[in-house]
Amino acid sequence: MINKGEILQTIEMIDQQHLDVRTITMGISLRDCCHPDINICSEKVYDKICRLAGNLVKTGEQISSEFGIPIVNKRVSVTPISIVAESCEAEDYLPLAKALDKAAKTVGVDFIGGYSALVHKGCTKGDARLIRSIPEALSETDLVCSSVNIGTTRAGINMNAVREMGTIIRRTAELSDGFACGKLVVFCNAVEDNPFMAGAFHGVGEPECEINVGVSGPGVVSEALKYCKGQPLDVVAETIKKTAFHITRVGQLVAQEASRRLDVPFGIVDLSLAPTPAIGDSVADILEEIGLSSVGASGTTAALAMLNDAVKKGGVMASSNVGGLSGAFIPVSEDAGMIRAAMAGNLSLEKLEAMTCVCSVGLDMIAIPGDTSADIISGIIADEAAIGMVNNKTTAVRIIPAIGKTVGDIIDFGGLLGRAPVMPVNTCSPALMIARGGRIPAPLHSLKN
Repeated sequence: MINKGEILQTIEMIDQQHLDVRTITMGISLRDCCHPDINICSEKVYDKICRLAGNLVKTGEQISSEFGIPIVNKRVSVTPISIVAESCEAEDYLPLAKALDKAAKTVGVDFIGGYSALVHKGCTKGDARLIRSIPEALSETDLVCSSVNIGTTRAGINMNAVREMGTIIRRTAELSDGFACGKLVVFCNAVEDNPFMAGAFHGVGEPECEINVGVSGPGVVSEALKYCKGQPLDVVAETIKKTAFHITRVGQLVAQEASRRLDVPFGIVDLSLAPTPAIGDSVADILEEIGLSSVGASGTTAALAMLNDAVKKGGVMASSNVGGLSGAFIPVSEDAGMIRAAMAGNLSLEKLEAMTCVCSVGLDMIAIPGDTSADIISGIIADEAAIGMVNNKTTAVRIIPAIGKTVGDIIDFGGLLGRAPVMPVNTCSPALMIARGGRIPAPLHSLKN
């Protein structure tokens, strides 16, 4: 039972502490849209998305209005397009990207994810075609998001794909002044039910259609910690855990209601603390409330590990359908505290890499000098993938070469994507290693059968 005290507490969280449901994401299988003619395939993709997601935005707005819960984004994720397009005879998949973009605009969602390929152990013809098309696809569409999974704990890391993605990211940046790179993620251990962009896709193990919800609430956690100043860290962890429970209950309520109204199965609630550029809605603020003078200080990784663990423990008590990424995000451009620390020189790329060992995803929304080579970008991807592979967790790179800009300049993405200072990158070259290609074998502990 939800008592009066819980209701009043939730109202305060929404009204004063930036609590919101960050996204309702409808996952849609497009496997039945395959056709040798890419134009017919594109038409089938457009028609199916419009048919199933036509009421998604309206339903989200109704729930938000009736329950008083802000629902920031309504989104769609689809089957990785490299799978859908595999039987197409065309070499260029750009018509499919444009069909996705048109469908997203027709149904009124904020983004559509799934212009994706899963190449952790190798690459099919369809995968190769899709990856080659990413720069043009993201530069010539507005709402399409792309992801490529280049490694898993069970398969190891596909270094051929890592090498190519360094080039793809540079090409995407050159075609869009860097902005389209905000819609491109390179994963290790990608999950099939992630509701967050830009990395959402509808996995092949998922049902025909489902509703996944991503909650937020860094401001709520930060505010709660103000009431336990000077207390031991186990008290801090317990406070975070209890707060995460309340945040997740809101997501569970919205997910169940959306599922009922749309007559679509309820998939998962993603517990991730997703920050925004708004003051008071920052994961960095939580870490500083724990006792750091600035995020990036010694102790940051330990504090983030505790935060991530406590969020998971609290969230799983509030919902039996926890999934997605479920942790704390540390995107630089989307977090006011991270921006502040990076601009002050307190937060480096290397420290962010260390932090990704214990949080959700990885190096996220980081601007780097526009002249950074493709080999260095590939090296950054390889390092992050190795963390995910060895630790059996999802890691990712969403990095933006800021064309024409250098260290200290600012790149402004607008909206939820925020703004980011261009951060320095180690310019020692990994070119000879990256050129080797091949595959980094899976770690021994992946053999669990």
